[in-house]
Amino acid sequence: MIETTIGLEIIEVVEQAAIASAKWMGKGDKNTADHVAVEAMRERMNKISMRGRIVIGEGERDDAPMLYIGEEVGICTKEDAHNYCNPDELVEIDIAVDPCEGTNLVAYGQPGSMAVLAISEKGGLFAAPDFYMKKLAAPPQAKNHVDINKSATENLKILSECLDRSIEELVVVVMKRERHDALIKEIRDAGARVRLISDGDVSAALSCGFAGTNIHALMGIGAAPEGVISAAAMRCLGGHFQGQLIYDPAVVKTGLIGESKEGNLERLQSMNINDPDKVYSAEELASGETVLFAASGITPGTLMDGVRFFHGGARTHSLVISSQSKTARFVDTIHISDNPKTLQLR
Repeated sequence: MIETTIGLEIIEVVEQAAIASAKWMGKGDKNTADHVAVEAMRERMNKISMRGRIVIGEGERDDAPMLYIGEEVGICTKEDAHNYCNPDELVEIDIAVDPCEGTNLVAYGQPGSMAVLAISEKGGLFAAPDFYMKKLAAPPQAKNHVDINKSATENLKILSECLDRSIEELVVVVMKRERHDALIKEIRDAGARVRLISDGDVSAALSCGFAGTNIHALMGIGAAPEGVISAAAMRCLGGHFQGQLIYDPAVVKTGLIGESKEGNLERLQSMNINDPDKVYSAEELASGETVLFAASGITPGTLMDGVRFFHGGARTHSLVISSQSKTARFVDTIHISDNPKTLQLR
């Protein structure tokens, strides 16, 4: 069983990535903050007794350091693995990673950055291209009631009914991008409030799954790989998530891998994605029998604190969600240095 085999270890993977990245918080260097998170995540994953395959990596769009798609990680991927990995007990998993989700947030000391990953058995995660994705996330009460094909106005009315709140009480997170100008205006005209973010929509989608966050929906277009990670979390939480790939650079307006709509369609076909306009549910993007999601805060956010350093170590706040045990565990960890002079409790 995936959770019982590597559940604790994936928490340590995101914790180590968060600690490494947090050391560069506020230094204005997003690439280094990303690079050290990648290396820390890779190093810890390679100590786990598993055969893992990266199906969603990070960094392709920004030419940043990567855990590249197709990379194999884990002790059981080594050449001499037969000496210490029992084939009958071998855990083969697919992994989606974003070691530093919100690199700009770390670089400029802003809230909401996380180290995140999702895992499932082999074939259990959608191998999304590094395109963009139209997304709709909402709380469990609205699952299968709101719909990405409906207008924002219609979805706000449905959300209002599902949550027993007036539209004026609803808060929708939207990334601050030119492509969202009309969407933002429509949400405001409908009476709801908009929380604009510069980066980090995984955190926003995740927050929709918990009551008390004062975030009731995520709408708009963001990165497709992060959409799969968000879907994995929402699948485990029972929340609503839908995603639709955006392959036309004219829609995104801020640049897209691939120079043309036609070229991007050819790329999708080469990946056996024959219906480019398909709307995917959380259960289709994270279809595995067992799905695990893990995140650790780098800078403080809605759900988790950021990394806090003290003379003697560091403290992390993480979250691991499992479809297997139906649990969402918040994990508060003190990481002790070799020669601690104090252990910070608060």
